[in-house]
Amino acid sequence: MTRENGRPGEVSSSPRTEPSLGELFADLSREMTALIRQEATLASTELSRKVTVAGRSVGMLALGGLVVYAGFLALMAAGIIVLAHVIEWWVAALMVGLIVAGGGYLLVRRSLDALRHLDLAPRQTVATLKEDLAWAKDQTT
Repeated sequence: MTRENGRPGEVSSSPRTEPSLGELFADLSREMTALIRQEATLASTELSRKVTVAGRSVGMLALGGLVVYAGFLALMAAGIIVLAHVIEWWVAALMVGLIVAGGGYLLVRRSLDALRHLDLAPRQTVATLKEDLAWAKDQTT
């Protein structure tokens, strides 16, 4: 038994037709909507990863500041007391203060450098959006 499509044994209810222009635009619209949603999800994921890294750097910056402060207090007191037996009190206090402040400065500087080099732009999302735009242009031409 041969049917409309010319293949024996297969049953076809209607002849195969090409989709209409309206159906093609509806499909394109659905695909673009899904693509835009996926890109928004990608951007959100990418930004949340970068914000997590930035949060850690800010946390380290704060921790560095606290360590500098605690070190400043403890070492100032101990160093001044020890050095005061050898030199004048004010000279001992100045020397210990400069050393502790220098160490704190190094901690803060390292954290600020890490934050400066952090790239928060969603590079992957921008690249895929450009690809999607090129794809959409190809679909409409």
